[in-house]
Amino acid sequence: MSPINYCKHRMSRREMLTLSRNGFGSLALFGLLNPSVSQAATYKVAGGIGGGQIPHFPPKAKSVIFLYMDGGVSQVDSFDYKPLLEKENGKDPKFSVDATQFNSNGKLLKSYWDFKQYGDSGMWFSNLFPHIATCADDIAMINSMYSEFPEHTNANYYLHTGIGIQGRPSMGAWVTYGLGSENEQLPGYVVLNGGLTPPGGLDNFKNGFLPATYQASVLRPGDTPLANITPLEETSILQAEKLKFMNIMDQSLLNRIGDVDQIESTISNYELAFKMQSSIPELADLSGETAATQSLYGLDSEDKHCRSYGAQCLLARRLVERGVRFIELTCPNVGHDRWDQHANLKEGHEANAHAVDQPIAGLLKDLKSRGLLESTLVVFSGEFGRTPFAQKGKKPGRDHNPQAFSTWFAGAGIKGGVIYGKTDEYGYRAIENRTSIHDLHATMLHLMGIDHVKQTYRFGGRDIRLTDVHGHVVHGILDA
Repeated sequence: MSPINYCKHRMSRREMLTLSRNGFGSLALFGLLNPSVSQAATYKVAGGIGGGQIPHFPPKAKSVIFLYMDGGVSQVDSFDYKPLLEKENGKDPKFSVDATQFNSNGKLLKSYWDFKQYGDSGMWFSNLFPHIATCADDIAMINSMYSEFPEHTNANYYLHTGIGIQGRPSMGAWVTYGLGSENEQLPGYVVLNGGLTPPGGLDNFKNGFLPATYQASVLRPGDTPLANITPLEETSILQAEKLKFMNIMDQSLLNRIGDVDQIESTISNYELAFKMQSSIPELADLSGETAATQSLYGLDSEDKHCRSYGAQCLLARRLVERGVRFIELTCPNVGHDRWDQHANLKEGHEANAHAVDQPIAGLLKDLKSRGLLESTLVVFSGEFGRTPFAQKGKKPGRDHNPQAFSTWFAGAGIKGGVIYGKTDEYGYRAIENRTSIHDLHATMLHLMGIDHVKQTYRFGGRDIRLTDVHGHVVHGILDA
């Protein structure tokens, strides 16, 4: 690259090292092996358009744990109690019914589960979630969520990226683009693989047009949390020499062709992978947790799916402790196709709820007891809800319903015991304080200290943001 070209853009760390002839490969390796000698490579914050700027205002949350309920939890069977469904069970709906995914709509269907009120707020929970219900006073429940898409793939893209098509950056990528990670040894954005890949695939967790370093790293609980984590070289010296050689070759290519995100990101990934070979095994080793802690998360449950999700939740807490910014948990495969019960509603929702209820409650209580809930935002959501009427069949279920569903927040900056918004008397449509996916994203970013309107990225000739041209912070669930 010519000196003239260097004057056209801000000089990167690697360009500076190359120009000053200080031996890029050796210095990079020295930084890897001795991270404490320099904090220059630590990703700080980028609350504006990226590139290391500070947050727009003091953040309430340092980290987000997103509990993704893949498939769509039925709001009228979980958090949004509708007595009228009991009264009119088996009758034809008196309201107009929109087209549904399969258009095999039946009669009104009451919930199979009993509801009770919990906490000082009297928040409603069905007995699908007896453990989470004990945390009612730490939760802000939004019963007026709605989506724009009735089909899983587009609804998943919308939930994760703010637009219902493939290719945009996920919310986790936007958060780490803005704030990075507080830990040099771990990625800023982690997805914990529970065993199911959601409709839409891994593009739900990608970086889109943001630099490739901001895509999610997918880990799983267990003995091998990450593929190829064990070095193949016989000695660390041999591995270090290989890394040094690769860095030299990559830098030589950059010098010839200029800045290319794929190459820069590859170099960063090599560096991070080297560090993760020592940090990931220690992170994933849960044996050091006390028996009481493991039991709190359900690791001693007779249900293997509860044990699996409990390990995810415990790993999420350990990631938060180590400064990871955004952690998303995916559902275990309980044999009932996620929360997507078009039939066998009772069996499917019970199996899914049993797998996640105790671990999630354990996570909230553990974070709170350690003082981490004050700086950790926990969000529970699916991509849409379910209809209050049955889908026809011998064992009825419920079809997709983007018109209304429930989402809850807990932790940093959240006012516990709040019930926000409401649906009609059948739980079919959100009618008060309607809350969009864009509002959800705006609120999450706000609690992280980022103004969703100001955090943009120039792409395709315009400044693009996670919330597009929409979104409002849901102040009604915030603690001042």
